[in-house]
Amino acid sequence: MRIVDVNEYYCPTGGGVRTYIDRKMRLLADLGHELIVIAPGHENRLEHRPGGGRVFWVAAPRLPFDRSYGMFWDGAPVTALLDELNPDVVETSSPFRPAWIVANWRAPAAKVFFAHNDHMTAYAQRWVGRLASRQKVESWFGWYTRYLAHFLDRFDAFVTNGRTLDRWYSGRGLQVDAPLPLGVEGGVFAPHLRDEQLRAALLGECHLPPCAHLLIGVGRHHPEKRWPMVIDAVEQAGQSAIGLILLGDGVDRPKIFSRVAGNPHIRLFKPIFERERFASVLASADALVHGSDTEPFGLVALEAIASGLPLIVPNEGGSAEFAAPSHSESYNARDAKSCAAAILRLLARDSVQLRSATLDAAGRVRTDLDHLIDLLDYYNQLLLRRSIS
Repeated sequence: MRIVDVNEYYCPTGGGVRTYIDRKMRLLADLGHELIVIAPGHENRLEHRPGGGRVFWVAAPRLPFDRSYGMFWDGAPVTALLDELNPDVVETSSPFRPAWIVANWRAPAAKVFFAHNDHMTAYAQRWVGRLASRQKVESWFGWYTRYLAHFLDRFDAFVTNGRTLDRWYSGRGLQVDAPLPLGVEGGVFAPHLRDEQLRAALLGECHLPPCAHLLIGVGRHHPEKRWPMVIDAVEQAGQSAIGLILLGDGVDRPKIFSRVAGNPHIRLFKPIFERERFASVLASADALVHGSDTEPFGLVALEAIASGLPLIVPNEGGSAEFAAPSHSESYNARDAKSCAAAILRLLARDSVQLRSATLDAAGRVRTDLDHLIDLLDYYNQLLLRRSIS
């Protein structure tokens, strides 16, 4: 099977989407299939990926607020590539130009809109959610749901990356054909990667002894991640006994750096792109603390569980899906006081029982190979239905 992904979120400099797609390319090649990406770049260029797969960069304008990303404007170069590549399935996940480019492309391929995010929750709810209830905001922005429905009518399937997006979109009256949850990168994350010397060194960076608690937060420095709220919560929970390391970067870094200035127990580190090293750092913390309530799928939370970490997560958003009481504490989204209380509850739990629960959960984590096998099975069914209709 040849799958082509018209992907506006695939960035030349990295990021979560690129990590997912590059891994997907390798796994599909191992399974005898091909994934090709068409992405906006600085210039027209073909790039071969190790282990299989290709990326066609199409020269496109840069986004004004983040020039690492581009946006398709002229659809002709994209449809010309689609004609040349002749895929069995074409995917896209952006509800803007890529959705219409794919929707209007005339070809026999199955067209799949694969939602990895939800702009209604990520933006509308975050921007005006303080002014009204979630239901009221959904009503105000009902035009956006109608806009989605307009182009989704031209796709063969609407797929989401898990149950959270399925619930959000279905709640607005849109038909989701298949929620296909993602999974962690197999063979990378594991509890046995915990390194007590590394843990002590990280606490040392926080000017704390090994007997202190080490929390870790992972994610972009962006308003939707709510790191200032997490920092407030950690400080309220007990500055002298808790160290916090945040791995990430982004547009809010100056603001977050200013927020933690003067607090020696909170340290900011750049993202760790080397997966084995990242997995070791993750496994060496005592718990993951997370702030985002708008993410559609809590991949970082799932990676933490696979690493043997308990969770401290909001009760809304993708991470909430994985917050089993045996190894997690939940708090009211966007509430620093509630988050602080959740931190204290987790740290007060019996450490032996908690470790046993996290190890049990780690052994049952879904992998990215599980995700792709389900995805291929669904695509095969979709192609079969199209062939007999």
